[in-house]
Amino acid sequence: MTGFRSLRSGLRSLRPASFGAEPTGERLARIHRSPNFADGRFTNPVGARVGPLGSKVEFAKTYFRKEERIRRAPSGNVPVHPTTLADLARPPASGLRLTWMGHSSVLAEIDGRRVLFDPVWGERCSPFAFAGPRRLHPAPVPLTALGPVDAVVISHDHYDHLDLPTIKALADTDTVFAVPLGVGAHLEHWGVAPDRLRELDWHERTEISGLSLTATPARHFCGRGLRNEQHTLWASWVVAGDEHRVYHSGDTGYFPGFGDIGAEHGPFDATMIQIGAYSEYWPDIHMTPEEGVQAHLDLQGGRPHGALLPIHWGTFNLAPHPWAEPGEWTRYAAEQAGQRVASPRPGEPFEPSGELPGEAWWRPVSAPIAQPWRLRSEAEDVAVAATRGGLDLARER
Repeated sequence: MTGFRSLRSGLRSLRPASFGAEPTGERLARIHRSPNFADGRFTNPVGARVGPLGSKVEFAKTYFRKEERIRRAPSGNVPVHPTTLADLARPPASGLRLTWMGHSSVLAEIDGRRVLFDPVWGERCSPFAFAGPRRLHPAPVPLTALGPVDAVVISHDHYDHLDLPTIKALADTDTVFAVPLGVGAHLEHWGVAPDRLRELDWHERTEISGLSLTATPARHFCGRGLRNEQHTLWASWVVAGDEHRVYHSGDTGYFPGFGDIGAEHGPFDATMIQIGAYSEYWPDIHMTPEEGVQAHLDLQGGRPHGALLPIHWGTFNLAPHPWAEPGEWTRYAAEQAGQRVASPRPGEPFEPSGELPGEAWWRPVSAPIAQPWRLRSEAEDVAVAATRGGLDLARER
């Protein structure tokens, strides 16, 4: 038994720092007490298949086919907005300003406070510096040029949301980290002081610098190491100041809980909703743009309200869909719903209550997109019209 312990200890010493650390002690005990933990793992609010559906061979063919890979990347340089310190130093006139830094990273300035969601400034979202998905555009502004941040909010511990180089850089600042239950083990392992951690289960709330932060449910999964035992929770987040409130979805499949979150915490001045990296191979854990728009409406009580900022797209190649498809599909779905949607370049600040950035900046650097959702919508319209025509004819008879 002593030899087995020595072997396990030796293997742990070989574990890459990027894998983080497994929860232990009181943190692990708290995980085991969570109402969202059962049968040795955190569970979803509704059932979710985590692994790819269907044939893995067919998925591999699709993912690695040369013409498909070309469509999944921009054909030119992504137009990044040259954010400056002056841009960020001026207080927002309305009290609320959002700056999408790419993927799911957003700087939210709320009623005089600054919150950084899922900051990823690393070159790759991977445990290794030499392999894995590489950035498709540079970070709009150096992390050191952001200025003071009151809170860093992490949605879950996947590499495209929890980035070791970024956390290490922020560990030397005075910021406070709000993370889902279990994720604090990673941050402590990387040098974040325990007294700067606020580790929450779903529906738990903390206050940081006068802001209220609440961890809310999401439909996803977690894990960074090889075994992926799901001892870390995933979450969406509600952040509220004196005058404004925002919602960040993290990664999630669509589920009825959005309406519940909106009823308890909404409506929101702005939502940041995952609309990229979706696939028919994993429909339960990532939303399509159409589902993302519906999630926003659910959060707003079932009606268009506030501003929708699409996130989780444009920066990394993580799914089989064309690179620019999330941008196009979100615009279409939002137009159909009568919902205001922001389309900022990475690094372009905007105030949700004002005029939203709306240029389709991705079109000059992307291949044409088939837009099958338009064809489907037109076919549905024809079917509805035909049904109505039949009903009218029946009434006449």
